Amino acid sequence: MKKIAIVYHSGYGHTARQAEHVAKGAASVDGVQVQSIGADTVDAHWDDLAAADAIIFGAPTYMGSVSAPFKTFMDASSKVWSGQGWKDKLAAGFTNSASQSGDKLNALMQLSVFAAQHSMTWVNLGLMPGNNSSKGSVEDLNRLGGQLGAMAQSNADEGAEAMQLSDLRTAEHLGARVAQLALRLN
Repeated sequence: MKKIAIVYHSGYGHTARQAEHVAKGAASVDGVQVQSIGADTVDAHWDDLAAADAIIFGAPTYMGSVSAPFKTFMDASSKVWSGQGWKDKLAAGFTNSASQSGDKLNALMQLSVFAAQHSMTWVNLGLMPGNNSSKGSVEDLNRLGGQLGAMAQSNADEGAEAMQLSDLRTAEHLGARVAQLALRLN
């Protein structure tokens, strides 16, 4: 049984909903156990992260970066880093912002560098961009055209229930992709 941990922060519920769909995608793969961990509760879960085969990181993009509570988790992982406790684990990431761009790529880059510092192996989204031609649609997977991880866009004046279903399906794809790769790496 492969263990996939999802560590995330959500300020307004949108990234939590995205995390639920990442977990749903990972759990759809036989032979995988999934655990979701709020970044603010990570102190009770360091052993769970040590036992995980893959860790998927998720944070909203605030001001072109991951949220401060998620950054607090990143900084708190320095003891794990110094012992290279996550070396060779799989890693991936997802983010959400209100704007179409919202500098989500920068947040995903921040997550991938964080994973690289821990000597983890980054798993990209593995999807071609959607919604980028006259035949495309906002219903396409990867409608925002991210390659590094799963991106979602949520209107600032709407709750998590109004999120684009294609963004949530893209999050599921990421979870399943990480789970499938974890199974392949015995």
